[in-house]
Amino acid sequence: MSPELSQKLAAAVDGMPAFPKSVQRILELTRDVNSTPKDLVEVIDKDPVVTVKILKVVNSAYYSLPKQVTSIGHAVVYLGFNTIKNLALSIAAIGMLPKDNAAGFDVNQYLLHSLATAGIAKQLALKVDDADPMDCFIAGLLHDFGKVVFAQFMPAEFKAALQISQETQSSLHAALQATIGADHAVVGAMLVEKWRFAPHLIDTIRHQRVDDLKDTDMIACVFAANQISKKLQFGFAGNYGIEELPPTIQKRLGGPLDQVIDSMGDLNTLFAEAQVFAKL
Repeated sequence: MSPELSQKLAAAVDGMPAFPKSVQRILELTRDVNSTPKDLVEVIDKDPVVTVKILKVVNSAYYSLPKQVTSIGHAVVYLGFNTIKNLALSIAAIGMLPKDNAAGFDVNQYLLHSLATAGIAKQLALKVDDADPMDCFIAGLLHDFGKVVFAQFMPAEFKAALQISQETQSSLHAALQATIGADHAVVGAMLVEKWRFAPHLIDTIRHQRVDDLKDTDMIACVFAANQISKKLQFGFAGNYGIEELPPTIQKRLGGPLDQVIDSMGDLNTLFAEAQVFAKL
């Protein structure tokens, strides 16, 4: 990468907003084995925006709870610690998405793809030994966030890459290399590094291309979840290339892409949940 390009990408990343403090704290709790639901409730209660949005989702028809939930404490009781954490993180990521962009990138479809990938990655984590389901959810949610950076700060180049991917029905990674000289995985990793995410999360977001994969359980889960989400058309993030799972990932997850999809049962309920989260 040339110094000029490196500088341009760094400036684009710096232009993105910081992750909200309350969500940074939630991420810290996620990594702390001694954290309790009470700790989570205390953090969310201090952020009125996140509180209102979580309660809106919890009281939606999707969850059909027996009575209206009026506090985060009750929401944790009804839906569990992890669901509320996932919701809070989703709210933070959604809050950073631009309403419009000059690249013509469909942010709503992108969001559905990211949420579906997050949910699938979390489920796949249960099949392996060394991947934390919550970390897989976060990495799945943010795996394509570099595209948001490009849509905002390099719209002309990003639009050209989207067109190349569509016309050739091929990987957006390759198209971005051709138009910009770097892909969304590189920029996404720079962004989560700025947000001070854990090294293994940064690594998982950085290493998404088949020719650049690291052999870890977490990368296997997120890579596979991304391909499954694309194949089942759960949202759309501008990438027309669906890739077969490399042998190292097949070994970790128990077979090729179609076999992994079959082993997961009906994923439509998971996509329905993604659609609920996306309405935030």
